Amino acid sequence: MSLTTSAFRLTRNLATTLNRKLPVNFDNHLKSQSRKFLSTPIVSTKAMSSTVSTHESLCIVSTSQAPKAIGPYAQGIKVGDLLFTSGSIPLVPETMEIVEGGVEVQAEQCLKNMKAVLEAGGSELGKVVKTTVFLKSMNDFVAVNNVYAKFFGNHVPARSAVEVARLPKDVLVEIECIASLK
Repeated sequence: MSLTTSAFRLTRNLATTLNRKLPVNFDNHLKSQSRKFLSTPIVSTKAMSSTVSTHESLCIVSTSQAPKAIGPYAQGIKVGDLLFTSGSIPLVPETMEIVEGGVEVQAEQCLKNMKAVLEAGGSELGKVVKTTVFLKSMNDFVAVNNVYAKFFGNHVPARSAVEVARLPKDVLVEIECIASLK
């Protein structure tokens, strides 16, 4: 469904709810307005070149025990009583190379990397409240689940598992989490 169609249906439903009639040519009016909106620049080049600084309430977490970031992001961020880790992929921290082996070995390396960031940030696996597991293939779910269960033991944080088309460096699995600092 297009943006125009969605906007038209929403407006039509609102007008019906309010017991008002729409102009006969409303569909054409909406289409012309959406074309005007879509051709209007949303962000200027000047705004894109501005510098953004980290707010004082945020604390960047960094450790040599996990792979350094391969892009403009932090390994983890602490805010309030929470620690958010970036997605951990199966890179060996010392070599920055993908660990050799199948999805089980990759999942284990992801979890080791994530654990290192958690510990560097003052948390631990037992304080993880939510994880997201990104899988290249949902066929690997059971294998990753077995490795995951060994790492977390009796602790069972909330979790989502999502199949994705592609992951960085064409790895098979990536895992991120949110943990408590208390």
